[in-house]
Amino acid sequence: MQMIAPEGMGYDRVVTVFSPDGRLFQVQYAMEAVKRGATVIGITAKDGIVLVADKKVLHPLVHFRSIEKISKVDHSVGAATIGLVADGKKLIDEARLEAQRHRLIYDEPIKVHQLVKDVSSYMQLFTQYGGLRPFGVTILIGGYDNKPKLFEVDPSGTPTEWKATAIGEGRTPAIKILESGYKESLLTDDALRLGIKALKEILKDKFQITRIAAAVVTEKGFKHLSQDEMEGIIHGSKN
Repeated sequence: MQMIAPEGMGYDRVVTVFSPDGRLFQVQYAMEAVKRGATVIGITAKDGIVLVADKKVLHPLVHFRSIEKISKVDHSVGAATIGLVADGKKLIDEARLEAQRHRLIYDEPIKVHQLVKDVSSYMQLFTQYGGLRPFGVTILIGGYDNKPKLFEVDPSGTPTEWKATAIGEGRTPAIKILESGYKESLLTDDALRLGIKALKEILKDKFQITRIAAAVVTEKGFKHLSQDEMEGIIHGSKN
């Protein structure tokens, strides 16, 4: 009796093998894993980049402060990841190493687009070789060199530059809010309000400021925003 393998069998176990219809199943699986991550929003403002993230906690006894979604990469570069937490930490470490290597060799900070190129090339390598798997992570990289720049790199290693974007489970509704509210004249405070507005719409009654992480990247550098700073900016929009 002849056994018929399920669809994808043999093509989803080795990432270097294409299926007959030209797909890499492991890469697609990684992208599906990313879609289940808590929402992260990136916005390019006139004076900098704003990153806003939902620190989704799956157990009530876990401290929100122990969930790190947004990280400093270099003086004027920050990044946010969604997907597998350990994979995200590895990519952040790799981005930091690339930034430091560049600084040591050239005695200058790395350009945002060059850092994105290095990280995306590193991620893409893991889609080529047997015995490896793609990173189960999408990463937003925002920085300031001459002007604000925001990039998204998906698990396949494909980089895309954005004015404003969202990744994770709330991507679709967040993108709609960003499309209706985004203006190139926005300053970072306005961009933060827009990002938090989008998360409020997504989380609804689950929204609370303690589960939100935010950071800004300007010409002065990267800065995490405290809960008090976020609330001050939000309340300031009502005056």
